[in-house]
Amino acid sequence: MSRQPHSTRQLMKLGIAQAVLFVVGALIGRGIGLLLGLDAFGTDSNYAPRGIAGLAVIGLGGGAGAQAARAWYVHKYGDPRA
Repeated sequence: MSRQPHSTRQLMKLGIAQAVLFVVGALIGRGIGLLLGLDAFGTDSNYAPRGIAGLAVIGLGGGAGAQAARAWYVHKYGDPRA
């Protein structure tokens, strides 16, 4: 059973959604980090453990946003790799 490949328009929606939700997730992660006292961009946090933890929270937020966009796409259009 052969499936048609996803159109360029659908794949563009995936790319834009992932980019937008990555940024939104990173901003949410930054906010959560600040609430927890983990300032990744503070002047005294150059390679300090709290600064590195703040960067990790930002990265986790961005990754979660990109994965959320992918889950939305797969739910709506199906897996593009299948």
